[in-house]
Amino acid sequence: MKDDRIVGFGHLKTHAKAHREDINSPHARPLFRIFDCLYLNDEVLTNYSLRDRRKALVSAVNNVHRRFEIHEYVEATKAADVEPELRKVVAESSEGLVMKNPRSVYLLNSRNSDWMKVKPEYMTEFGEQLDCVVIGGYYGSGHRGGNLSSFLCGLAPPSHLATSNPEFMFSFCKVGGGMTAHDYAEIRHLTDGKWTPWDKKNPPLEWIELGGHEENLQYEMPDVWIKPSESVVLQIKAASVIEQEKRYRTKCTLRFPRFTALRKDKDWKSALTWESFRTLKARAEHERKEKEFKVDDARKKRAKRARKKVLTIIGADEQVKTPYAGPESALFNGMNFYIITGAAKPLNKTKAELEQLVKANGGNIVATHSNADTICIGEGNPIRIASIKKAGTRNIFKPHWLLECVKQAETDVGRPNVLLPFEPRHVLFKKEEDEDSFNGNTDEYGDSFARDVDVEELEKLLADMPKFEDDDYDADEIMDELFDDDVLDGPGCMFRGLRIHVSGQGTHIEAAKRVVLFAGARLADSMDDEKITHVVAGSEAEARELRIQTASRRYPPRVVTTGWVMKSLREGTRLDEESEL
Repeated sequence: MKDDRIVGFGHLKTHAKAHREDINSPHARPLFRIFDCLYLNDEVLTNYSLRDRRKALVSAVNNVHRRFEIHEYVEATKAADVEPELRKVVAESSEGLVMKNPRSVYLLNSRNSDWMKVKPEYMTEFGEQLDCVVIGGYYGSGHRGGNLSSFLCGLAPPSHLATSNPEFMFSFCKVGGGMTAHDYAEIRHLTDGKWTPWDKKNPPLEWIELGGHEENLQYEMPDVWIKPSESVVLQIKAASVIEQEKRYRTKCTLRFPRFTALRKDKDWKSALTWESFRTLKARAEHERKEKEFKVDDARKKRAKRARKKVLTIIGADEQVKTPYAGPESALFNGMNFYIITGAAKPLNKTKAELEQLVKANGGNIVATHSNADTICIGEGNPIRIASIKKAGTRNIFKPHWLLECVKQAETDVGRPNVLLPFEPRHVLFKKEEDEDSFNGNTDEYGDSFARDVDVEELEKLLADMPKFEDDDYDADEIMDELFDDDVLDGPGCMFRGLRIHVSGQGTHIEAAKRVVLFAGARLADSMDDEKITHVVAGSEAEARELRIQTASRRYPPRVVTTGWVMKSLREGTRLDEESEL
């Protein structure tokens, strides 16, 4: 082999055929990686633990280098062990990791927390590959004239909106970008003779429902349509999900959808449904939010973990009766509070009332701050507060944090109550080592990520926001309004929305820069630009080095070569970045 590395998805069939003709070929060849053993010596092993099945696998299989190998694994016990492995995934352009519980049994056709996929999250990508069935087609113009240039994809509706026709679909998105001439030819071959012209006066409502159906309108009406059972499934990538989109029956669609592969192994029955899409979207949003809150600095992370302990509330304290606490709960269960002062106007609570509030919600009142886990509450600068400030060993929080915790718990009635994280506005005094510990719980304007704000506080937040003199606008949205898909998917717009750094020197590098600008992207002068979505290298060796350099970023850019840029130009569309690997 010339290079000892895994090639990208979609190359297996080509190289397998070439290797069959010449088994000594120095080029890429199929490699079988065995990761589990389910049946050995006439015995079913699915009910054995993964650790035991692994032992059976090792005892039964002899490795043949780069032809037939047992898949390697790394033991991990905490989240910090996963991050360096995920960086390797980015550096090697692999798809992702699978984390497995060594005590888990093998469950057929099941998804559970014992096996979890972890994928790198690249800049400007939704993060999920979507397998969508084609339900309509649109004829192109110009060099694509006379042929279908883009396709309408659909999702099976939620169960409560399903009809007697199991193939009934909701329109979901329109995709044409990313397809090569070969891809178009293959789709044309697989669907030839199966298309039906769309009749606007008599649309196939028993098969497809378009956006605008409530008003008897037909948004994104295709030129031709096809039954799902006679159609193909496309694998699609997108930048993000657009909500409240009336053009499609699903009421949402994909931003910048791109074709990445033709899924011949799937049909309309195994394609994406409305319900599975919402599940994928919710999971992706949850993972992205968790990543945004992550603190990279290990010291801050440890300090924050000690204070920001999430408490789930179970049951309520029925022994305490108080007119101040509202519904009694175990909100502060197991926590110690040192109440130094009451709360001045507008809260207007005495020290005794605050202590009663804490006890009514499961907390303990102490008379000193000597214990490290004691939370100090007070305001102003009386002698006791001044003394704590001088010592600099304890944080002091304002009384309104207590009241806001109780108020949020009442708002979240019926759901598990959790403590609000401390915000800068809650802090009267903070220790030197905690200087930046509370800033991550609000946005740049002071709006809490975890707490509902009332009208008065929202008005104050809006009033304090800086006024922007420039009338900013989204150029991509304006282009979507003005131009047809044939234009937006064409060479002059194929890189729109991207921020690209072209690395290196030479005539081929300068040519790539000109193509990048022509195709609607913005050029980044430096690799230090955190908004970079793509890095273009002069060769594959340089690209591998750049992947290693950028792998540690929170959202690493895609690293490609000038070959990807030029091939996209020749095909007239932005190709999948993994197609050249």
